[in-house]
Amino acid sequence: MSRGSAAPKPGNPGVRAGRAAGPGRQSWRPGRLLQDGAPGGPVLRLLVRWVRRPLLPAARLWRRNLQLRVVAGTLLMSLGVVLLLGFVVIGQMRNGLLDAKERAAQSQASGGFSAAQDQANQQPGTGGQGGGAGDGGTAGASLNWRSDLVVQLASGGQGAFNVVALSSDTEGAAPSRGARASGGVEPARSIPAKLRESVSQAGTFQTYTRINYSDGKPSEAGLVIGKRLNDIDGNPYELYYLFPLTQEEDSLALVKTTLATAGLFVVVLLGAIAWLVVRQVVTPVRMAAGIAERLSAGRLQERMKVTGEDDIARLGEAFNKMAQNLQLKIQQLEELSRMQRRFVSDVSHELRTPLTTVRMAADVIHEAREDFDPVTARSAELLGDQLDRFESLLSDLLEISRFDAGAAALEAEPIDLREVVRRVIGGAEPLAERKGGRILVVGDEQPVVAEADARRVERVLRNLVVNAVEHGEGRDVVVRMAAAGGAVAVAVRDYGVGLKPGEATRVFNRFWRADPARARTTGGTGLGLSIAVEDARLHGGWLQAWGEPGGGSQFRLTLPRTADEPLRGSPIPLEPEDSRRNRERAAAEEASQGAGRLPTVPGQGGSSTRAGLPAPTRTALPPRQAAQVAADPTALPGSGSRVVARGAGQRAGEDVSSSTQDVKREGTTRGR
Repeated sequence: MSRGSAAPKPGNPGVRAGRAAGPGRQSWRPGRLLQDGAPGGPVLRLLVRWVRRPLLPAARLWRRNLQLRVVAGTLLMSLGVVLLLGFVVIGQMRNGLLDAKERAAQSQASGGFSAAQDQANQQPGTGGQGGGAGDGGTAGASLNWRSDLVVQLASGGQGAFNVVALSSDTEGAAPSRGARASGGVEPARSIPAKLRESVSQAGTFQTYTRINYSDGKPSEAGLVIGKRLNDIDGNPYELYYLFPLTQEEDSLALVKTTLATAGLFVVVLLGAIAWLVVRQVVTPVRMAAGIAERLSAGRLQERMKVTGEDDIARLGEAFNKMAQNLQLKIQQLEELSRMQRRFVSDVSHELRTPLTTVRMAADVIHEAREDFDPVTARSAELLGDQLDRFESLLSDLLEISRFDAGAAALEAEPIDLREVVRRVIGGAEPLAERKGGRILVVGDEQPVVAEADARRVERVLRNLVVNAVEHGEGRDVVVRMAAAGGAVAVAVRDYGVGLKPGEATRVFNRFWRADPARARTTGGTGLGLSIAVEDARLHGGWLQAWGEPGGGSQFRLTLPRTADEPLRGSPIPLEPEDSRRNRERAAAEEASQGAGRLPTVPGQGGSSTRAGLPAPTRTALPPRQAAQVAADPTALPGSGSRVVARGAGQRAGEDVSSSTQDVKREGTTRGR
């Protein structure tokens, strides 16, 4: 049986044409509202913030909860599989039901068409034998025959199908006759026009449509099969069979309900299974994470509870063994540290008594050295020098033991750092004169006041200045002071050998020396910078180092103006302005601009330029770098420090003399 015009399946009456987006139409995505830079005015931004506020806790929970992500992912994948399987099963069921309905309907319709045609052929026609009133009788007989035919064909399937007979008037020759239908079907609304056009040709055609009734019965989906036949007078007419699809729709609805219920049950079951399985894995991991956090907090006795012999149990046993070994090692290290601190403290205290006796005897011998021969007199002098160094070492060891024991006390009071710097420079000037250099001070025009322990600050600055003179290679040392905001700073700059990459973070270690083979004039103990950084921490301040090979180094001490006030920055940049990198950048800027900059005086916490002294050149820093210099991230030693590697072919001390001359002109030499 040939098929006519294609019609939509039940439930799909047609395809609705969508509206294509034009070239100027911008697609709107809801996800853009969750972004910080969403376009729009203040109202839209306020709406975005209002929408995002309740979503932030959920997003935070999603990021932190592994079990939630696994269970949600399992549920989504299960739901996708169930939906895909449901669509496939429903499609197969619908196609099977419709195919079975089509075969049964085609068989029923073929039998009806054959019976109608046979009945028309068996009854003799009356057309052409009479005229006038005879024509009216013939038309009435044909119309009654057609009505009887519809009733006769429809009686074979009460509720299974309906029959409709329509007059064919495509050529305009046949008389107009009314439609005949069974079951209260409305032919005009139930028979599609396209199907009638197809039936007007030879053959049998079918399509899907909505069957409408005139007696108030609701419309329903159905299958229509039609064919063109001839009546008893030989006039063509159209005969249609309409098969409701109510039973198939009910069966399909039952299948959909069953699949939806079963799919929901399967998704929930898979989610519960995933939750249980993941919980068995995640719970030990969470326990291990919590115990690791408590171990890091110092509770070394924490252990995991191990049950079973599976992989998780093996992980717990390994974790417990690791924690036990760590606890044992830490206890051993703590015991060794306590023994070391106790040994240093006890030895330092015990050596003071014999050292005092030896000092007294050495002083007597030293005073009488003029009566000795030259060799003995020189030995007396060497004995006095080494005893001085020994006493300094004992003092440093005692101070380190106090810091280790937490017994160091801070006696803070308002002091002017300028007085402390003057005392330090006065004591270090003889050493600088022997080295052939000078100690210059910059920024001492205005008071630099802070609450600090004068003894400890003086010890820190003495270490920095003496080290700068020692490693300055006979060049001048610059001490710069400044105050800004809630901080004061003192920076000691030398132009000697500098620091190699990585040494700025190790320079504060105990007994560490940059060059062990280097001769020492003052005979230091190797504990000066370690004590200095502990003094800075005791004040709540920073002691940081910067250096470059061949370009010298700079140590910066930053203290809060008020005790217990946190530091947010330093008024002096850690990297000096005359460093190799800053000079190269300044030269590049001048070359790009084609003109040099006018020299300006760098502001140092309110200090003014001395009369009669030319101001040094200062290179302006970009705003981003200025912001970085203004704040230091942490107060640990070496934090914020940076070591600049020496370029290829660059000699030690290169391009330093010019910068030193500028600082000489800016600073002033201090006497005792």
